[in-house]
Amino acid sequence: MGKLSLLLFVLFLAGLAVFAIHNKEMTTIVIPFSDVYEIPKIGLILLSIVVGALMMLIYFTVRDTKKFIDNWQQQKRQKQESKVQALYSRALNAILAHNVNAAREALEDILAEEPDHVDALLRLGDIHASAEEYQKAGSYYQKARMINPQNLETLFAIENVLEKTGRWADALKYIDDILEIDDANLTAMYRKRRILERQGRWDDLVSLQKTILKYEHTEKDRRREQENLIGYKYEYGRHSLENNQMEKAKKAFKTVLRIEKDFIPATLGLAEVMLREGESEEAVNLLEKTYETSSSMIILARLEDLLISLGEPGRLISIYKNSISRNPNNPVTKFFLGKLFFRLEMIDDAFETLSGIDTSGVSYPELHQLLGNLYLRRNQPEKAIREYKKVVDTKKAFRLPYCCTQCGNSSEEWSGRCPGCGNWETYQFNLEGTCSTMAVAPAPLK
Repeated sequence: MGKLSLLLFVLFLAGLAVFAIHNKEMTTIVIPFSDVYEIPKIGLILLSIVVGALMMLIYFTVRDTKKFIDNWQQQKRQKQESKVQALYSRALNAILAHNVNAAREALEDILAEEPDHVDALLRLGDIHASAEEYQKAGSYYQKARMINPQNLETLFAIENVLEKTGRWADALKYIDDILEIDDANLTAMYRKRRILERQGRWDDLVSLQKTILKYEHTEKDRRREQENLIGYKYEYGRHSLENNQMEKAKKAFKTVLRIEKDFIPATLGLAEVMLREGESEEAVNLLEKTYETSSSMIILARLEDLLISLGEPGRLISIYKNSISRNPNNPVTKFFLGKLFFRLEMIDDAFETLSGIDTSGVSYPELHQLLGNLYLRRNQPEKAIREYKKVVDTKKAFRLPYCCTQCGNSSEEWSGRCPGCGNWETYQFNLEGTCSTMAVAPAPLK
């Protein structure tokens, strides 16, 4: 390649020599605003070549210098990125190992190298939030938000801090900002639902729940959210009932029953509306019809209270006896009938009914306590003591408790929704005492 270049250069010089032999004339060059010069043509050519070569030299020098600087900066940037990545990996490992001090130190080193590192800012915020240092956590989150206002992780983190500090209105604002960016974000909807529940905004919850149901992906999730929608409609009716808004309550309960006719809490709510409006017979008929179709002991207990308050115990006894004739092996119905006889001071009928309940293999604390009371009424204290010994807690006043069939939460008062797991229509009578053996595992809604 060197010999070829030398050959080309010699040929170039030879060409110039031939050109100079045949072009000996002088050429006049006029420089604007200056003197006039005469120069041989070959001199002009050589001058042009030198100027051109000099310009090319300058161009390539600038280009190569720029390339060198760019490569140097890129290498420096890559080295910095590698260092930052190593520090971030170290920070994540420290977080997983619950080594907070090491994680914080690594993250702060990252910010010293790269102040706009969003992930480092978020992780530092998370560390302070875990330590309940919400003000410091919020400052890191806000810095991350200034760098990237559309980052959903940052918005969620800020909302979480606001929620933990009880600033519900501000938290809802950030959730709405998230939904403006991504209107199908279910996580944001779940969080908004949680806040609206705390605020008791049941009307807004019903509207939000319809949107959640629209965006759920699997059939299982849709079924779950459909149940939640029914529950929130019921809560709206219950809230209206508590505020004496009878028309709203009645409409809400009827809507629930149109969707799910065996939703017991809504039936009880509608019956309560009827009672407040002076429609006692309609309330009794509703409860009686519901009991015939559902065999719900919760409905039966409410029917018992209502008929006794109306002075119609005979009608109630007939309902019990008809139920027993349809299902003679149901100990719960017999227990309720015996309890009713005891309540009405029909001691002999109560004893005959309750003593005939088969308790083999199952413990019924409330039944034994009630039998003990009956033996005392019959002046048989020794037998009463034997029954009382079968009761786990002999100091407990007689009252049939309720038990959540989902989480095992026990309560002396009935509620349409279990406060433990958040599910509706799960409270049943705990005659067998099974609640004490169930593991209570609260599982709030999403």
